[in-house]
Amino acid sequence: MELSYTFFMILLEILVLPFALLLAWAIYCDLSKSEIPPGIDQPMKLRVLHWFLILSSALGKILENLCLCSEIHFIRYTQEGKKMGEDPKLSIQDLTFEDIPVRVYQPRGATGDQRRRGVIFFHGGGWMFGSINSYDHVCRYIAKESDSVIVSVGYHLAPEQKYPSQFKDCLTATVHFMKTAEDYGVDPAHIVISGDSVGGNLAASVCQNLANRSDLTKPFAQILIYPGLQAIDFNLPSYQQNRSVPILYREHVVTTALKYLNKDLSVTESVMQGCHVPSDVKRRFGKWINSENIPKEFKVRGYKPYSTSSFLDDVYEVVKQALETTFSPLMAEDAVVSQLPTTCIITCEYDVLRDDGILYKKRLEDNGVPVTWCHIENGFHGVINLFDGLLAFPSGKKGMDSIVTFLKGL
Repeated sequence: MELSYTFFMILLEILVLPFALLLAWAIYCDLSKSEIPPGIDQPMKLRVLHWFLILSSALGKILENLCLCSEIHFIRYTQEGKKMGEDPKLSIQDLTFEDIPVRVYQPRGATGDQRRRGVIFFHGGGWMFGSINSYDHVCRYIAKESDSVIVSVGYHLAPEQKYPSQFKDCLTATVHFMKTAEDYGVDPAHIVISGDSVGGNLAASVCQNLANRSDLTKPFAQILIYPGLQAIDFNLPSYQQNRSVPILYREHVVTTALKYLNKDLSVTESVMQGCHVPSDVKRRFGKWINSENIPKEFKVRGYKPYSTSSFLDDVYEVVKQALETTFSPLMAEDAVVSQLPTTCIITCEYDVLRDDGILYKKRLEDNGVPVTWCHIENGFHGVINLFDGLLAFPSGKKGMDSIVTFLKGL
């Protein structure tokens, strides 16, 4: 008995001590590198969440060095979640559109002869993470509260599938659903395209692609939840103010984009300084992607006008795909933007991507597109996915309810 107890204690020390050290290191990294502004929603809860994100990345690196598992696959595993159980209010099916996994959420109950609206949803996760399962609770809530049929798209992830595969997957799934909408009790004329974070980027790109399609009914609306929409200026006010706010740092935006494009990370600093943008591109798109278009109230927390560094042709050659409209929808021409449907844009004050959404709002309005804007003053990037459960944030619930309100008002 004593020998067993001794063995157990030794095993416990072997396992617990390294974990405790890793947790202490994660806390140190968070406290030394991140900044949580006083106006943010439940700052301590956000710190705890950030600790575990850092910890999962560190464990992933260790497992990769031990040749047991890649860091990317470990992080995906920790964030995957699982499909929730049956819901008496929903009929839920896992299907494939072409070869793309989707999950269809159909509210139960008769609607008479009236068909429901349909909502295509693209999840976030930096093109490399996220899944249908990790957004299962989000899609269930929207489906039930708005009485809409939701189609959650499990597009194939990078780096296994390279840019622009993710855009093509989302476009293919959307077109398939638009052509077969009636099979799911959906009115083809009332289909909404939506997504959060990079899912918002994909939603904006897909909507632009469909704007002038003559073989399909046009999208009825789009919902863009703190989308990243441009790769020209990483020194906008929101990038300066929130550069170290969890869970998305300024540097992470650029490195994630480079990984998505399968490019060398050595150009990260040059891209953040704007060395990748040719002068003709700056002249052409500067009128749209410019801090002058950001309202003054979004500069009061600090902003210094930034002069980009000299253009470097070799950096441009590495990242020029980032200036395509399928990556940077804010660079679309007015002829395309003016054809877009009514739009809901959600932004968070403490998010590096805040100003992308604000700039797109202005572009849409300037082109006569109706925009509903929900700005979450105490929110941060990713908060929509944290609207319920143990790590719930009230600001996440506010964002979710604004989506439901927008859909019900269409």
